[in-house]
Amino acid sequence: MTITAVPTIKDDCLMVRGKVVLTRVPPNIVLSTAGTGSVFLGATSTVQSSRHVFTLGILQGYKLVSLFRVKIWWMIPRVGRCACDIPMETQLLLLEAREECALEDEFSSDSEEPNAENTCYILFLPVLDGQFRATLQGTPSNELQFCIESGDAHVQTSQSLEAVFVNSGDNPFELIKDSIKILEKLKGTFCHLENKKIPSHLDWFGWCTWDAFYTEVSPQGIRVLSNGGCSPKFIIIDDGWQETLNEFHKDGEPIIEGTQFATRLVDIKENKKFTNAGSGHSCNNLRDFVDSIKQNLSVKYVYMWHALAGYWGGVLPSSDAMKKYNPKLVYPIQSPSTTGNLRDIAMDSLEKYGVGIIDPQKLYDFYNDYHSYLASCGIDGVKVDVQNLIETLGSGYGGRVSLTKRYQEALEQSVARNFTDNNLICCMSHNSDSIYSSKKSAVARASEDFMPREPTFQTLHIASVAFNSLLLGEIFVPDWDMFHSKHETAEFHAAARAIGGCAVYVSDKPGNHDFKILKKLVLSDGSVLRARYAGRPTRDCLFKDPVMDGKSLLKIWNMNILTGVIGVFNCQGAGSWPLKSLKSAPSHITISGKVRPLDVEFLQEVAGENWNGDCVVYAFNAGLLSKLSSRGKLEVSLETLQCEIYTVSPIRVFGHDVQFAPIGLLDMYNSGGAVEALDCTMDVSQCIIKTKGRGCGRFGVYSNVRPKRCVVDMKEEEFSYNLEDGLLTIKLGSGDNSRDVELVY
Repeated sequence: MTITAVPTIKDDCLMVRGKVVLTRVPPNIVLSTAGTGSVFLGATSTVQSSRHVFTLGILQGYKLVSLFRVKIWWMIPRVGRCACDIPMETQLLLLEAREECALEDEFSSDSEEPNAENTCYILFLPVLDGQFRATLQGTPSNELQFCIESGDAHVQTSQSLEAVFVNSGDNPFELIKDSIKILEKLKGTFCHLENKKIPSHLDWFGWCTWDAFYTEVSPQGIRVLSNGGCSPKFIIIDDGWQETLNEFHKDGEPIIEGTQFATRLVDIKENKKFTNAGSGHSCNNLRDFVDSIKQNLSVKYVYMWHALAGYWGGVLPSSDAMKKYNPKLVYPIQSPSTTGNLRDIAMDSLEKYGVGIIDPQKLYDFYNDYHSYLASCGIDGVKVDVQNLIETLGSGYGGRVSLTKRYQEALEQSVARNFTDNNLICCMSHNSDSIYSSKKSAVARASEDFMPREPTFQTLHIASVAFNSLLLGEIFVPDWDMFHSKHETAEFHAAARAIGGCAVYVSDKPGNHDFKILKKLVLSDGSVLRARYAGRPTRDCLFKDPVMDGKSLLKIWNMNILTGVIGVFNCQGAGSWPLKSLKSAPSHITISGKVRPLDVEFLQEVAGENWNGDCVVYAFNAGLLSKLSSRGKLEVSLETLQCEIYTVSPIRVFGHDVQFAPIGLLDMYNSGGAVEALDCTMDVSQCIIKTKGRGCGRFGVYSNVRPKRCVVDMKEEEFSYNLEDGLLTIKLGSGDNSRDVELVY
C-alpha cells in the first residue's frame, strides 16, 4: 500500500516524507490537503490573466521521469536529474528518492535486486482547475514551474489553488493508480479505467486501412489476411471515406502544402468511392459494403474514422447538410507552451486557413446524426481523431477546458446511444484537457503513428507507448496503433503488442503479410491473448533512457490470469528523441542486462497460497526454461531492434511433493495468456492437477516430476517430458475453446 505522508512547506522548502523536494519555495505558493497523504499546490498573483507561470521552487538531486507533449498531439518521456531536464507541457512528473546507499545502478550491481526498502517515489500531476489547465516545466536555473491557461483571453484569474497534485508512495505503479483514483473523486470530471466499459474489439485481431491504402479503402486486404489463416474480426475504415472539400485546391493544379489539413466535411454520408465498391459492383452504398464484409469475411466489428471536429478542417460552413448545426469559421490560437516544443504543420496550417466549428449547443445533435447514420449502415463504433484541435478553439467559448468538456460529453453520449460496448477509440488526444474530461472513453492511442517508412521512429514508438502508459493506462486501455506484419521491425512491434494489454491490428497491404509472425499473436478463431493491464516499464527502467543512453534495455511488464510476462527490447542505436541532441549516432549496439521474476509487479497476487517463492521463466525466442528464486536473475543480451519475451510462472507446491507451474502456448508471444485456470485435487493415492488452457498448439507446463498420465478434455493424450528442465509439452489439437488438461501424479 502507498505510505501516507502529507507533504508540507517548511522553511521555504517542500518536504515529502521528511525529504526536501523543493527549496526556495516562493511565499505565493499555496498548499491544500487533497486526500490521505496528498496535497494540491497552487499559487496566487496580484494580476488577472488568462495565462500564468508560477515558480514552485528549486528541484535538483533526484532521478526523474516526465511525460510531456513534444507536439500538440503527442506525449513522449524524458528522464533527468533536475528541473532543467523537465520540458514545457509536462503532464506527469515522477521522482525517485533513494538513500545514498541505494543509488548504485542495478545493471552494474552485484545485488540480487534493487533496494526497494530505501526508495520512495514522489508524483506531481498538473491537473484541471476550474476553467484552467495546468502543466509543469523547468528552467535552466532548475526552477520547477507550473503554467495555467484558459485558452480564452476573456477567462482570467489571479489564482489557481488546485493546479498540481502531489503524492508519494513506495510503489510507483500503486502510487499513480491511487493518485488517479483520488483525483477521480475530487475532480469528478473523469473516471478511472476500472469504472469504464471496455470495448469487445480489444480481444480480437484487426486490420486498419490507413497504412495499407491511406485515403483509399478496399476490402481486398481483409480477404488476403483471411486466406492466410489469420482472419481479422474487426476493421477500422480510416480517413478517406467521407464527403469532404478542399476549397484551396483547384482541379488540375498541385495541392498547396498545408491546405490538405484545411479540408472540411461536407456531409455525414459516405463519398462516391463507396458506390459500386464491391466485387461485381454489388455494393451500392456504405451499408452494402459493411454487410458484405461481415457476411463474407466473418468480421465482427467495423469502425469508421472521423475527426472530433468532423474533419481536419472541421465542417464546411456553406454546406447545406451542415447548416443545421450553425457552423462558422474560426481561427485556432495555439498555446505558447505547445509551440515552444515542436510545431506541427497541420496545426500551423489550420491557424492560417481556419476551422469550420459547429455551434457548441449543436454538438450532440451533430454527433447523434452522424453516429445514428453510421449505426444504420451496420457500423459498430468510431475512431475519433484530431481531438487536441479543440484546445486551440476555446476563445469566445469559455476557454479550452470548458469547450473540450462539451465536446467530450456530447461525443460520449452519442456513442453510448448509438453503439454498444462503448465502441470508441480516441486519437491525437494527449492533452490533459481531454484526459481529465474522459468519463466513458476507454481506449486511446498512446503514441504517435506507426510510420513504416521512418526507420528511426520504430524504437521511439515502443518506448513512448510504454512510458505514456504510466498515465494513460490508468484512464484508458492504451492503443499501440497498427503495424505491418511484413516489415524489418515487424517482430519488434508484434512482441510489444503481445504484452501491451492492447488491441492487436495491422495495416498490411494486400498480399504483403508475414503469417509466421501473425500466428504468434492470433489464435485460429481470430482472438488474441491480451494481457490484463497496460504494459509499462519495469521499476528499474523508469528513470533510464532506453533510446539514447547507449546502455539500457527497455523492459516492459504485464500480467495474465496466472502468470507474468516481461518483454525486453533493445531500442538503442536506431533513433533519437525529438528536442534532444545526440552526441554520436551509433547504428548498432549490443546491450546486456538482467531479467528478474520480481520485474513483474504484483506477481504474488496470481501466485496463490501454494507458491513456494520460486518461479520458472520461459524465454520465447530462445525456447529455454529456467528455474529461479523470486530474487534470481537471468542475463540477456540483445542487438539493436532485437527483443525477447519471458513468461514468468510462480511454482506451486501440491500434494505428493509435486511442484507445478503453467506456462501456456509455447509458440505464442504471450504464452501465459493461454492459461485460464488452475486447480488441484488429491487423496492418499494420487494428485490431479487441472489446468484450463485456450487455443491450439504446443501447451507447456513445468513439473518437477513426470506425471503418470495426461488427459485432455476427458481423453488420454501423449505428452513429452524433459527431465533436465522439467518442461512438459502437450499437443492441443485444432479449436480455440477452453481445454481441460489434467495431469495425474
